[in-house]
Amino acid sequence: MIRSRILIIGVIAVFAVFALRLINIQLIDKRYTLDAANNAQRIEKIYAPRGIMRDRNGVVLATNQIAYDVEVISSRLSNLDTARLAEVLQEPLSSVRKQLKKARIQAPYRPYAILRGLMIKDYAALQEKVSIFEGVSMRKRTFRKYPQAYGGNVMGYVGEVNDYVMKSHPEYDLGDYLGISGIESSYEEELRGASGRKYIVVDNRNRDVGSFANGEYDMQPVMGAELTLTIDAKLQALGEELMRGKRGSIVAIEPSTGEILALISAPSYDPNALVGRYRSRNYTVLYRDSVNKPLYDRAILAEYPPGSPFKILNALIGLQEGVVTNETQYTCIDGFHFGSLHVGCHCKAGTLDLRGSISKSCNNYHCQILKKVLEKYPSASQGIDSWHRHIKSFGMGDYLGVDLPTGRKGFVPDGSYFNKVYQSDRWKAPTVISLAIGQGELAVTPIQLANMVAAVANRGWWIRPHVVRAIDQKAISDEQYTKVNKTTIDPQYFEVIIGGMNDVFESGTARASRLEGLMMAGKTGTAQNPHGQDHSIITSFAPLNKPKIAIAIIVENGYWGSRWAAPIASLMMESYLHDSISRPDLYRRMVEGSLTGEYRVNSVQTALPPY
Repeated sequence: MIRSRILIIGVIAVFAVFALRLINIQLIDKRYTLDAANNAQRIEKIYAPRGIMRDRNGVVLATNQIAYDVEVISSRLSNLDTARLAEVLQEPLSSVRKQLKKARIQAPYRPYAILRGLMIKDYAALQEKVSIFEGVSMRKRTFRKYPQAYGGNVMGYVGEVNDYVMKSHPEYDLGDYLGISGIESSYEEELRGASGRKYIVVDNRNRDVGSFANGEYDMQPVMGAELTLTIDAKLQALGEELMRGKRGSIVAIEPSTGEILALISAPSYDPNALVGRYRSRNYTVLYRDSVNKPLYDRAILAEYPPGSPFKILNALIGLQEGVVTNETQYTCIDGFHFGSLHVGCHCKAGTLDLRGSISKSCNNYHCQILKKVLEKYPSASQGIDSWHRHIKSFGMGDYLGVDLPTGRKGFVPDGSYFNKVYQSDRWKAPTVISLAIGQGELAVTPIQLANMVAAVANRGWWIRPHVVRAIDQKAISDEQYTKVNKTTIDPQYFEVIIGGMNDVFESGTARASRLEGLMMAGKTGTAQNPHGQDHSIITSFAPLNKPKIAIAIIVENGYWGSRWAAPIASLMMESYLHDSISRPDLYRRMVEGSLTGEYRVNSVQTALPPY
């Protein structure tokens, strides 16, 4: 009796479990409802709009626009007139055939885009013509739009994912876009958003019947995060205008925060050229321009000898190492002489103290400083190691860690490097004397130069440069972009050097670019170029006290620093600080001036077909 009761209770319990499971499947857990309907429905992806980018003042730099993709469902393409379709789409027949083949292989029973990025004007003209082809339709989505049409190297561009990307990033599907360069790439995770889903009922011929369950299971897309950039749109536009007809770079930084105010690479491109239907064509044209290299971001990738601006660091090291004082004097007679070695000089200033060596850019004075620094130690190798340590503390010779996807380290040699070159440690200071004037083995990027002068403006400290200020209006909290990095130079040594940099504008090499009412500090330079005319360089900041902008400019083949770099720096700093330009003559000369003759080209702007 007891055993039969237990058996009955067991049977009832089993049936109860099955019943509860059935109720759960049919009424509660919606996953099973969707699974059961999979053979009678199609899941349509709803692409999420990418996050908006604004400049530091709220100006929209990147947003979204409505566009359309032409899609096919291969299983429904019966008796397709491919030639007629190509004619309607105004695409080469070979291209259409290639895309149709991909559609048959990769997505035979679901929509596959054979033409992407049609703008509204194209959609209006094609909508009715495309509808005559069974299995061909047009689907609305969003594409990037860059309202200001500049800053291509900063914001970057997006592109469709490929098989390689999808293998390593399964969260992406066919038709998705991701950032390829610039901020679009480095902040891809924040910008991409989350796609939605729409469930559509289909008949036995895979034709749409309607929304499944009245859209109960649809998921709306989530827009990407909004980024507030450190860039000043007005300053960025001015810099690109001033660099028209030239090659080179401008990097402007707010010294107190490390925020990048302008990041200009010239020549550049309109970022809208890499959006929509003609993206691939335009990219090919830009990529193949191996003469002007518009896709090459000179601001963070190009490496140059720093030239005379490096004398700022050389002087600071001399003070820190105790080999010179503010009052130390040297007489320049046509440069530095040591035995048969001669480093020429154009200062023609006679006897100079340390401050005067900066304003007059005396090569002899700074060669003497480096020689004394190296001779202070038991060997030149040990001396150069100490020098190397000081230079590195300003962010040179290593990646700065900027929040952009690319960059270069530059190069600052140390003792081991020269020991290897000369196969011993018996080399002497005169062997490497060109380092004193920013030549020889030295190589720096424009952003490193800007960071260096920002550290000088701060009297010995700097914050890592970055281009994003806030995400969804919440200030960035990453420690690497808020941490104060201190140089190896004591604060008291900076004032005399800054005084000399001020003299550069007041009475020195940049006096022709002086502006009334603005106290500026700077150091012009000429960087040797083995491939043509020397480069024009300046590092500068303003105002003298409590500086708000530090800037580095390199104009390739621009002769000397005072010719191109110094005027551009003056105009940039005045515009940013005073929101005006007091010397329209200087502005016109810079805008209208061109170095195409030096480059032996007709233009530095890559010509693109209409888009």
